[in-house]
Amino acid sequence: MFNRRTVSTLMLATAAALAAIAAWAATSPASTPAAKPEATQSAPTAGAHPYAPVNGTPTVTAPKVSASTADHSKFKELQRPFATGPDVTKACIACHTEAAKQVHQSKHWTWEFLNPDTKQRLGKKNIINNFCTAVPSNYTFCTACHVGYGWKDDKFDFKSETNVDCLVCHDTTRTYRKLPGLAGHPPYKDMEFPPHSGKIVKAVNLTNVAQHVGKTSRATCGACHFYGGGGDAVKHGDLDSSMTNPGKYLDIHMNKDGLNFSCSTCHATTGHEVPGSRYTPTVDKGGAHMRGKVETSNPATCEACHGNAPHPLKDAKLNNHTVKLACQTCHIPQFARGNIGTKMVWDWSTAGKLDKNGKPIIIKDSAGRVAYDSKKGDFKYETHVIPDYIWFNGTVNYTLRDTKLNPDQVVKINSFEGSPTDGKSKVWPIKVFRGKQPYDKATSTLLIPHTYGPDEGAYWSHFNWEKSLTAGMKAVNEKFSGQYGFVATEMSWPITHMVAPKDDALKCTQCHSPYGRLQKVSGLYMPGRDANKVLNVLGWTAALLALIGVLIHGALRIRAARKGS
Repeated sequence: MFNRRTVSTLMLATAAALAAIAAWAATSPASTPAAKPEATQSAPTAGAHPYAPVNGTPTVTAPKVSASTADHSKFKELQRPFATGPDVTKACIACHTEAAKQVHQSKHWTWEFLNPDTKQRLGKKNIINNFCTAVPSNYTFCTACHVGYGWKDDKFDFKSETNVDCLVCHDTTRTYRKLPGLAGHPPYKDMEFPPHSGKIVKAVNLTNVAQHVGKTSRATCGACHFYGGGGDAVKHGDLDSSMTNPGKYLDIHMNKDGLNFSCSTCHATTGHEVPGSRYTPTVDKGGAHMRGKVETSNPATCEACHGNAPHPLKDAKLNNHTVKLACQTCHIPQFARGNIGTKMVWDWSTAGKLDKNGKPIIIKDSAGRVAYDSKKGDFKYETHVIPDYIWFNGTVNYTLRDTKLNPDQVVKINSFEGSPTDGKSKVWPIKVFRGKQPYDKATSTLLIPHTYGPDEGAYWSHFNWEKSLTAGMKAVNEKFSGQYGFVATEMSWPITHMVAPKDDALKCTQCHSPYGRLQKVSGLYMPGRDANKVLNVLGWTAALLALIGVLIHGALRIRAARKGS
């Protein structure tokens, strides 16, 4: 019926048609499968948390929540204008009923401390220092750094709860400021400060500050502690305004982009009592604190966190050093590392120079810092300071008002006790602040100058030392003979902040060398620093003889080998 050629043609045509159909099918959309029923999102059951995920998906995006449990701006008691700081405190203690009572028991309130070991009565109210000298007769000025309101003389009511200043520690707005001369009050109206400077300080908005209180911070603590002694970095070498937001290099713990410690992270406070004291610094050998265990030792020490063996096993030899060396000795290689010069010398004996018109003068150094002030005398500053190193066991003795002194010697305002043999001491870094200040030639005791105020006795107003010293001593019910001189003094401060990263800690050779950091510290045997001359001679002689023996032996062997050949 069909010949072979016809069949072949039909087969080729069929194959071509099938190939075309296959190609068309491959380029066409796939057929839609039967739709599955959508997974329905069930509504939250009654009582379910509105932000709880349902089937893995949150029903509502949770808003950012404050770390605090209270929004003080919503408190009715704080939604009104306040005329004074005590008015704010009255509102605070209506809820925080025990707060002021706790503050009353603290050193920040009393400015007084009885050293249990030395029995000396210390604190700002009692000691004489060698920078701004003393608080009595200068309360109105000095109490800008008191946690209270109205301390202008010895009649201050220490029992008044409304005299407590809550805002100075708990402000988070960075707008609350207490000015010297206002007896602990902030400015309630715009005022010129410093006087005759032309600079206007705005009144504090007490309502805004009260509505935005929170935890203490580096800024609130630093408002006083960074500026202690009358200015930025005056008193402490390791505390200044650069520590408000320090980088890693300046302080590994407070690094704003790292651990971001606040002061209270270490100075862990209970009932408004802040641990850690410059009057009784802690030389800690007690080891790390354990969470949940009642600890009675100071939490503000390196060992309280890191223990007595803080280095890893590969550096185990370093742990042997912690028996004799404070952690700070290696890990704070310098202080005043924030490029703010710390005051190292204050000479009151040169104060009182006036210009040709009888006006006080100020002279600045090449860095723009005040090098001379008619009111205060001469100053010297340093940055990146290598500390002095001493043996220290935690006991500090002070030269007080009634302590007899020798004017022919440097008077130590405070003496750090310690020795390499008492079993309690460690080698500690310190800042030594040097100065000259007035003393009574007749009684050989330190004097208190009255510096601030409009009255005739105020040195900064009338530049009369005799009247100033008479008024200052009268304020503490002591007599002044009328004969005064100036004596050289030293005051020491332990260095414990500005902890460097571990890579910037002291290297071995910075101590283990003849002229290393600890060259003046006795009682330690240090390879690289200490040597016995006799042993050195014997050792080097033995080494030399051994070398000569080797050379002779080698020469004989060579000679014998040549003869044999």
